[in-house]
Amino acid sequence: MSGRRNAVTVRPVIGITGRRYRLQLLKGADERYGDRCTDSYMSDFASRIAEAGGLPVHLSYDTDATEICSWLSGVVISGGQDVHPACWGGDTAVVRDVDPRTDPLVHDAARDAYEIALVRAALERGIPVLGVCRGLQVLNVALGGTLIAHLPPGSVSHLSTEAAPTDGTADHLVTFEKGSLAAGLFGEHTMTNSWHHQAVDRCGTGLVVTGRTSDGVVESVELPGAPVLGVQWHPEWMKSADPTMTWIVQAAAELLAAHRGEQTHRSSR
Repeated sequence: MSGRRNAVTVRPVIGITGRRYRLQLLKGADERYGDRCTDSYMSDFASRIAEAGGLPVHLSYDTDATEICSWLSGVVISGGQDVHPACWGGDTAVVRDVDPRTDPLVHDAARDAYEIALVRAALERGIPVLGVCRGLQVLNVALGGTLIAHLPPGSVSHLSTEAAPTDGTADHLVTFEKGSLAAGLFGEHTMTNSWHHQAVDRCGTGLVVTGRTSDGVVESVELPGAPVLGVQWHPEWMKSADPTMTWIVQAAAELLAAHRGEQTHRSSR
């Protein structure tokens, strides 16, 4: 025996956000508990992150955004309802006076506040961030950007009628900027699925647009020099493997390895 210990591979913990609503919305739920809430998460994120070698964990709104970032090596801001226009200077007249716990499609100020705080805390600590659909828009808003409230009909179908999972349709071809993170993952362009009616208007501080469809709609953003990527499509619902899911795990693993290396160096001094 060489006497050398086998290296232990530590998998990066990656937090995934979700939404909250009342149990009464679930078919077959016991009426006695109908007024209580449940936290809901798209399990396809967790499945694909686990397949890529990460340890997925689901984050409730009650998890302190700053404190949880001491435990995480990566963050995924998932899709969902529109970001409240008050967060980015939009027209608040579109907001309906409906409890988001009884309708998961209406604006949810509590979710907005939590995810914006989580993005800012992750960026401050250098934690890799992947924003998906709404998550891209949250990333942009967290950095002071604005949104297009509603995309007009055009040559590209952004609010698809296709069911998930799907690789999208030929009109939804995203072209990437040379030298960008996205281009490194996908090449010059890729076809994706699409289920959104809002999009990035003005980029937040530091963010740059790295991917668009032929009609000019923003489909990917990045923060140069940082492990940050926002995509307007749903990689967790692509029928084919999507490299963004592998990217977030690899980026988180690199951060974890760097931190463990620093700890080992300090303990050996």
